[in-house]
Amino acid sequence: MELLAEGIAKAVALLASLDQEVLAITLLSLKVSVTATIISLVLGILSGTLLALADFPGKRLMVSIVNTGMGLPPVVVGLFVTIFLWRNGPFGFLEILYTPTAMIIAQAVIATPIVTGITVASIQNLPANLRLQILALGATRLQMVRILIKEARLPLLAGVMAGFGGVISEVGASIMVGGNIKGYTRVLTTATVMETSRGNFDIAIALSIILLLLSFVINYVLTRIQQRERPR
Repeated sequence: MELLAEGIAKAVALLASLDQEVLAITLLSLKVSVTATIISLVLGILSGTLLALADFPGKRLMVSIVNTGMGLPPVVVGLFVTIFLWRNGPFGFLEILYTPTAMIIAQAVIATPIVTGITVASIQNLPANLRLQILALGATRLQMVRILIKEARLPLLAGVMAGFGGVISEVGASIMVGGNIKGYTRVLTTATVMETSRGNFDIAIALSIILLLLSFVINYVLTRIQQRERPR
């Protein structure tokens, strides 16, 4: 308990003093995870909607693959992204390994199946005759898709929270593709692992508390938006 109390006191001190290194780490964590979440939203909602509305052989297999991807181990994602971005890999010429860009790519790969899977379930759970009613009113297929997404906005917001939660808290992929370079690719999760391995438990606890606060604030805002959108 004494160790935990020291960690909390350290977190308060770091926040109160606006420690530049901690601030930079926090901002980078937010930048990487928010960017990855936005990318996953664009890819996930588009692909999830198409998958939910399309009818083709192998659809169930595709949905099963997406659902499996929702539980992708971050370390596996980190391994394959590293291989693809390695200097001898297919995209080695981009020279973005051990950069924030590589971290964004890895986190987007983690979050996209989560958003896609939730989108598929959300669209498929809408009333079966809703599509026919929308088209009967003269809407184009594009307008129908927009209306369906709007109708499924509440579970989709849950998808946003799930996607963001999945990437802000992951550490394996970030270390593998980012390298935990001080002042460049070090984020809250990788810094916490490093300080723990050094035995600096007070700093590790402080960073963990900051990470929890950051995650809470983002999810609180999204929850407020979700609750405001609920039909009364």
